[in-house]
Amino acid sequence: MELHQVRYFLAVASTLNFTRAAEQCNVTQPALTKGVQKLEQELGGQLIYRERQLTQLTDLGKEVLPMLERTLASEEAVRRRAQEFQRKEVAPLKIGLAPSISASLVLDPIAEIAKLVPGLHVELREGAAEKLVDLLLEGDINAAMVGDVQDMPARIDDWLLFEERYVVVLAPTHRLANRPSIGIDDLRETVLLERAGCDVAPKIQRSYFPEEPLRLGYCSGHDLHLQHMAAAGFGVILAPEHMPHLPTLKTIPLEGAPVSREVRLLAVQGRRYSPALDAFVKVARLRDWSVDVPQKGMLHATLSEVASAPA
Repeated sequence: MELHQVRYFLAVASTLNFTRAAEQCNVTQPALTKGVQKLEQELGGQLIYRERQLTQLTDLGKEVLPMLERTLASEEAVRRRAQEFQRKEVAPLKIGLAPSISASLVLDPIAEIAKLVPGLHVELREGAAEKLVDLLLEGDINAAMVGDVQDMPARIDDWLLFEERYVVVLAPTHRLANRPSIGIDDLRETVLLERAGCDVAPKIQRSYFPEEPLRLGYCSGHDLHLQHMAAAGFGVILAPEHMPHLPTLKTIPLEGAPVSREVRLLAVQGRRYSPALDAFVKVARLRDWSVDVPQKGMLHATLSEVASAPA
């Protein structure tokens, strides 16, 4: 099956006239008729019934018509996207986020680089840090934001963006909600809601609960699900301080040496950066990642700094 044959058939289906269909496709009527006949041979049945002045679709023609319409529409969409890409009207940027990295962290940088890169099209993908490294090397994503990564490959560029504490997120009605801070002993007596794939959970277990398992309650791979559970009183969450939370919840710091993690930006070493990736790396590395930044929505790196900064 060839696309021009599909185009000829759809023209006949819409006009029910071979002469007008040939004019619409800018071909001779014999060429159009031959194309439709070849399509019928490919599909193993007659698509158009033609007798004197009467032209109509057969039952098979009616059955395949919507599918062939979608086929042609998809081909035209692919062609347009390719043309837009060649004219730089589309600037794709695929960013991987580790499960414990909130998408809110990249919103301001994305908004800022959209001013520099017309046609920016961002795709966010979530995965374990080691999986994101594989996706980077395979070219399936352009950059990644992760926490701890074991055995970082030499081909990966790795920049420390910031370090952040973990805090306790809980409902105002929880028995610990009025504490100025919460100790590790308190957590031993509290049900913790588990974030599936959290890269800090093993560190918490080793550092603070080496001889006993955590009292884990419900588990989810989505922060919002856990927050609704916490709001309903099913337990508390240990979450990075940058993570946005429901207004019905409150955060309380941990006592003593707090649980913390580093957030790092990864990209593949030696690859040519697209304008979108180049801008994202520069914005991320120049940004002031203080905790109050997401609330204020301010980006401390100016556009001129971004344009002139080395990647």
